[in-house]
Amino acid sequence: MSIRTFGAATITTPDLDEPGLYLANVGTLDNPRGAVQDFSFGDMDLRSLELAHTQLITGRIHSVRAQRVAFESLNLHGVEITGSDLGVARWNESKLTRVVIRDTKLLGATFDGLVLDDVLFENCKLDYTTFTKVRATGPVAFAGCILTEATFTDCDLSNVVFSDCTLRLTEFGPGRYRGADLRGNDLATLRGVAHLARVRIDPGQQHDLAQALVSELDIAVGDD
Repeated sequence: MSIRTFGAATITTPDLDEPGLYLANVGTLDNPRGAVQDFSFGDMDLRSLELAHTQLITGRIHSVRAQRVAFESLNLHGVEITGSDLGVARWNESKLTRVVIRDTKLLGATFDGLVLDDVLFENCKLDYTTFTKVRATGPVAFAGCILTEATFTDCDLSNVVFSDCTLRLTEFGPGRYRGADLRGNDLATLRGVAHLARVRIDPGQQHDLAQALVSELDIAVGDD
């Protein structure tokens, strides 16, 4: 295991290169037993990647390009997803524990009913992605991610860290955001500012939030 720190979030990530650990190359993640462990899956171009009621334990998914992705009750523990393009993914009712998703495109994805514990999204493209009823039950960070016009609705993102992210027209709908760390990001075009009670910002970001609120309320500023 290794440790990554972003703001107040200390995330335990999988160490898949530790001595004594061997990851077997597999050609599919679909297993009739409902679990795949100690695996490496990658360097593939797929028309469709669909998994349901499956556990992926201790492994790496890398350089996977899929036109259609549908995950239902796909639980990950100790898994890295790197350098992949997962198309317009649909990922529902799953738990991710000690997971790193890095350098991966999830444009227009839908995450619904996910539970996140020790999860890091790093340098990912998450434009137009919809997060619905996503709960952070442990440390979670978005680091260097692009979240243009992404939407969070009915989520519990308490204490989640957004570090050096692009949050252009990102919308925070009703939900719980207490302690969420937005320091170091441009907040001037955020939507749903009124829902961000008790988040953490830098002193210099007060103007950003004021600008976002004026824009959202369509307030005319002038002498006339």
